[in-house]
Amino acid sequence: MPLCIGLSIMYYQFNTMSQDQIEKTKVTFLKADYFYIFLSLVISVISCWSRSYRWKFALNHLGYTTKFRNDFFTVCVSYLVNLTIPRSGEITRAVVLKKYENVPFDKGFGTIVAERVVDSLIFLLFLCVGFVLQFDKIYQFLLDNHFNFNKLIFIGITGFVFFIVCILIWKFSKLNFILKLKHKLSGLTEGILSIYKMEKKWAYIFHSFLIWFSYLAMFYVTIFALPETEKISFDIVIMGFIFGTFAVGFSPGGLGAFPYAIASIFLLYGIPTEIGTAFGYLVWTSQTLLTIVLGLISYILLPILNKK
Repeated sequence: MPLCIGLSIMYYQFNTMSQDQIEKTKVTFLKADYFYIFLSLVISVISCWSRSYRWKFALNHLGYTTKFRNDFFTVCVSYLVNLTIPRSGEITRAVVLKKYENVPFDKGFGTIVAERVVDSLIFLLFLCVGFVLQFDKIYQFLLDNHFNFNKLIFIGITGFVFFIVCILIWKFSKLNFILKLKHKLSGLTEGILSIYKMEKKWAYIFHSFLIWFSYLAMFYVTIFALPETEKISFDIVIMGFIFGTFAVGFSPGGLGAFPYAIASIFLLYGIPTEIGTAFGYLVWTSQTLLTIVLGLISYILLPILNKK
């Protein structure tokens, strides 16, 4: 299903473009300055390194001393698996860690869930910064499209109340099935709470921000690959980065969705569809190829380097 969504978005995007726009997209893509694409890939590798290094802090706190190479290769394999079904790589990551480092699945997965919580908070920070910088334009866009603000507020309040109720039930309920569920998820909970109790929590937080600034830097340096985008303002870059990040969750690795989101956002700022599309596919194609190469290399090396 996610693959069908991605392919459908690709079909829709190119079906709504004229033949002239498609040809300009191809020419723009091929004439890009690939030095900046290479630079963005180097930054991406740094983010992988930082994510792997950050993971060690949580695992060490739980009493597991893992080999860094295994952590790094496992992260790369998980990214590769994410290209099939979005977020399936998290489960794969915990499974591979158990196989090569003997870390229990529930605890390993707990540390990964904790990472996702931290990552979501940092992304929320980027989201707030982006919307503050572009509040007037976003507000006008919503007004022009007759957006129902009252419905959004109602959904937000309802969701918040539901979340609080679930937390209270989980914390204070004496129901037998909830108590059993708590026991079964005790390792998962321990992994999640490892952040708050670890000795090197500030180093963990530092690497969390480094990971996300690397993501942003990877996206930012790519604008210099095209003469049509090299002078766009930083606030436009942030908005493209935000919506591109959202789009990744819609299809495997952002197939179709990522380039379409970038082209749509850039179009709001007067950047032609063919340029935005070429830029989106430059970022998506290069990062996807890197993910495939690193993932396959890691998949091959893991059993070789861990022979007993």
